[in-house]
Amino acid sequence: MNARLKDYYKKFVVIKLQEHFHFININQVPKLTKIVINIGVGDAKDDVKVLNIASLELASITGQKPLICHAKKSISSFKLREGMPIGLKVTLRNRLMYEFLDKFINIAIPRIRDFRGIKVSNFDKYGNLNIGLSEQYIFPEVDIEKSDRSRGMNISIVTTATNNTQAKVLLELLGVPFKK
Repeated sequence: MNARLKDYYKKFVVIKLQEHFHFININQVPKLTKIVINIGVGDAKDDVKVLNIASLELASITGQKPLICHAKKSISSFKLREGMPIGLKVTLRNRLMYEFLDKFINIAIPRIRDFRGIKVSNFDKYGNLNIGLSEQYIFPEVDIEKSDRSRGMNISIVTTATNNTQAKVLLELLGVPFKK
């Protein structure tokens, strides 16, 4: 069974993008490639339980087990040794990607305090959108009683768009609210 947002993309968004940018071939139309979610867990160097809690929260948010990222080199001022776990990441593709984006747009974003829209300056020059969140509690899957503290995360939405205007129009048609 397809995700609701994927069906919407295939039926409506592709046609609107083809008309708007005058694409001849349907393969020229920009699409989502992947969504990468990163959480930095610097406290994990002192306590391994912190990493486990963050891993369970990220798994419940995304529906996929996160990959543990280790330090590449030692930094003595941060009391960090090479190989210590310092972060978690999840790469979502296909059905899970569309389901996460649908949930993020329709459920999580409205729960952000004082939200005015996503800044257009969050795009890099390749048409990818990076969103920084200050806490994971905006997702309804996270149980506040089981969580030890608030953690920020970075969400990178990667597209096949050749520039920022194509990516912005694509994400607007999918329902991402941008700052006016």
